[in-house]
Amino acid sequence: MAPNKEMSAAQVVARLRDGMTLGIGGWGPRRKPMALVREILRSPLKDLTVVGYGGPEMGMLCAAGKVKKLIYGFVSLDFIPLEPYFRKAREAGAVEAMELDEGLLHWGLRAAAMRLPFLPTRVGLGTDLMKINPGLRTVRSPYDDGEELLAMPALKLDAALLHVHRADRWGNTRLYAPDPFFDEWFARAARACYVSCEELVERLETDEADAQCHPFERNLVTGVVHAPGGAHPTSHASVHGAGYGWDATHLTRYCAGAESDDGWRRYAEEFLAGDEAAYRRAVGGLEKILALPRQVF
Repeated sequence: MAPNKEMSAAQVVARLRDGMTLGIGGWGPRRKPMALVREILRSPLKDLTVVGYGGPEMGMLCAAGKVKKLIYGFVSLDFIPLEPYFRKAREAGAVEAMELDEGLLHWGLRAAAMRLPFLPTRVGLGTDLMKINPGLRTVRSPYDDGEELLAMPALKLDAALLHVHRADRWGNTRLYAPDPFFDEWFARAARACYVSCEELVERLETDEADAQCHPFERNLVTGVVHAPGGAHPTSHASVHGAGYGWDATHLTRYCAGAESDDGWRRYAEEFLAGDEAAYRRAVGGLEKILALPRQVF
């Protein structure tokens, strides 16, 4: 009998430690595990290294003083091109940064997933990438070509945090997103993987077509958290027509707070003072979240 992996968000965060390297799935303002991020924001955790295709989670964790280092391909809310709290932290030199392009970040996760120290690539050669990331190294091909290549180091994660559509208590997951992004590589690169989900069932009983939406093996999943609306204020689209868009009104208000010295404090007092149920009430309730229209490009 497979173990029951159901956990609360608080139980997940209780397993995290200061100084850990956390990979956070999703993409900009899309499908971020924000319920888990909010639990970190309520906790005393600090000195974190955060890896991801950044959105509001990176800005919030910076604003709350949780971050020592960021490793990212971008930190954007799409309709707001640069996450403002991230920008404040970066311009103030408050956090270390490893600035990569989207492909190199993917390559670093793949290297960690394959338990390799690095993967070679031509990406970045002939650019200022190595100037702004002096820790990067090159290697020379051992074959007749002798080509010099960039050695993208493995981005080893202590824990990955992801958000999916459905999961069961055994750790099986279903991701019905039109784009899975790179979530599976976060799961594979991590020592532990914690997944929040919109719907939690006892056991997934599905057909072959549905099983194709299983992004990674259940043995990679350490814990499952039931978190309806848990991606808010980011979006959570589905190919089945369900899901919700990002909350542009909420994100705009959140970003406006970065213009004042006490903006983050006021945001935290209003939206993070209680538990996740209190957060949902503060933003208008779960029905309002689920009714947010999806963005169409």
